[in-house]
Amino acid sequence: MSGVAPSREGCVTMGPSGRPTFCHIDLGALRWNFRQARKKIAAGVKILSVVKADAYGHGASRIARILEDEGSDAFGVATVEEGAELRQAGIGAPIVVLAGIYAEQLEEVVKNGLVPVICDLEMLRRVDAAAVERGHTLKYHLKVDTGMGRIGLLASEIASWSLSLRAPRALKLEGVLSHFAQAESVSGEYTQRQLKSFLSVLEHLKGDGHDPVVAHMANSAAVITLPQAHFSLVRPGVMLYGIYPAPHMTDDIELKPVLSWKTRILQLKKVPQGSRISYRGTFVTEKESLIATLPVGYADGYNRLFSNRSEVLVHGERAPVVGTVCMDLTMVDVTAIREVRPGDEVVLVGKQGGQAIAVGEMAAWANTIPYEILTSIGARVPRYYEDL
Repeated sequence: MSGVAPSREGCVTMGPSGRPTFCHIDLGALRWNFRQARKKIAAGVKILSVVKADAYGHGASRIARILEDEGSDAFGVATVEEGAELRQAGIGAPIVVLAGIYAEQLEEVVKNGLVPVICDLEMLRRVDAAAVERGHTLKYHLKVDTGMGRIGLLASEIASWSLSLRAPRALKLEGVLSHFAQAESVSGEYTQRQLKSFLSVLEHLKGDGHDPVVAHMANSAAVITLPQAHFSLVRPGVMLYGIYPAPHMTDDIELKPVLSWKTRILQLKKVPQGSRISYRGTFVTEKESLIATLPVGYADGYNRLFSNRSEVLVHGERAPVVGTVCMDLTMVDVTAIREVRPGDEVVLVGKQGGQAIAVGEMAAWANTIPYEILTSIGARVPRYYEDL
């Protein structure tokens, strides 16, 4: 990370380009988390690392290269374009397009050696017809809906569609997958019902002469707590980035946050009692106050819902966000913090001194989940990588 300027406290305050607002990506933590996932599964079970949505906002190309070096057996993306990006970055492992494809995308799928997930019989027919017309053959994974209510063939209707899987001429069934709706509740009735349903589908398919070599259902939560669902392949996602799928799982595995998000104070302003801060004056100072303006806003992914709710770290102390978060700027009350100066480091996510702000805490301020926080950090926020 050459060109990074330390602050007065020795913390990183700017990226190499001089941009004050940036994300630091700890590749050593990423490696640690992958190895913890590996320890949770039996020998012979493969890992498909989920790197969709630009690796949950961490930068898919760089993240995938590290994970491939660690031994990831495959990668999961949501779209054909995400798969093509990984191929262009030099990723050689199998790449599964988890959110399905259209027949019109077949050429890109074949060109990049991607494995499509097929969600229904109409998609199967269309993709197969396009493959026959172009002289292509390819393997696919079949998505089964065991209770997520999203994409996939209904498990309860398998008798009506299982035999139809014999019809394709150019497509070969390689894998079968499903997705948990409540895997964070391993002992819950719904999770167990889904698992039982998936096992029934696999048995039915085998009885109808189908022999998929891969079966996968386990997301991060199930990787950590539901070994019965590991089958031949698991799909860790958010755990790779150091996020626990549920708070109680801290007792089951040790994960390390991969991303921290930092900025610097752009301006300090002493304002009198009764001053209104930001649009519509949603915050009014109760006394003479010192307000710091930060060069980060909702266009960077710092959610407008954080207005008058969130906190940041300055000099190792918490400071409240005051007023409405703007597109490019956010205001913080630093009245109670000593010796604050323009240019001082501000931590939005991560550690400073003895304090820390986790992605989960930030998500709670916006009444959302950590996934949305991470994937919302904008492209104009540079990511800088360090492999410790």
